[in-house]
Amino acid sequence: MSNVALIAGATGLVGSSLLDLLLNDDRYSNVISLQRSQETLIHPKLVTIQTDFTDLEGIALPTITDVFCCLGTTIKNAGSKEQFRKVDYSFPLALARCAAKVKAANFLIITSMGANASSNFFYNKVKGELEEQLVAIKDIPTISVLRPSLLLGKRTEKRIGESVGIAMIEVINKIFKTDIGIQSKDVSKAMYILAKHSKQKGITFYSSTQIKEIAASA
Repeated sequence: MSNVALIAGATGLVGSSLLDLLLNDDRYSNVISLQRSQETLIHPKLVTIQTDFTDLEGIALPTITDVFCCLGTTIKNAGSKEQFRKVDYSFPLALARCAAKVKAANFLIITSMGANASSNFFYNKVKGELEEQLVAIKDIPTISVLRPSLLLGKRTEKRIGESVGIAMIEVINKIFKTDIGIQSKDVSKAMYILAKHSKQKGITFYSSTQIKEIAASA
């Protein structure tokens, strides 16, 4: 039986490297990418569906084996708290319900370290509220929630303040042999490994430290 993967957010920091892993895995006969932008990558296994994520139920999809959610933005890029909530809460939740509808065996998603529905910080609060909704979904055998710390890596879009902060962290890590933040490629690798090997049933949360350990196990 051939496996089919579906990824949302394949043009982002984590999603782009995850897409490469999926396309080069012989277990998958097709990889479906849901994305706002037009197709930029040509691959015989890749099927790109352009969408604004407001009507996922209206998209005809085959049975999917693994669904990967790499959607995420910042309040600055979104333009408002309302728009941020759409991208980081409404769209991922709709995707999870879509995963249940297409009988996916695995749903893997990135939230954040510090996700808490009771948090006074809007970002963490939204992530926590999303996690609470995911717990309530019972029609997907395995849900993996990855909670990384600050994502390190080269972004396609410019976030000047964040770029400066990341550069400083990478210098600190190098000088003092510390391990602040997490490489985006480690997050994508961990998602890939979990989809392939995880035996957990129900919903499981993975800390940033656990994500690094899983990525290093490959």
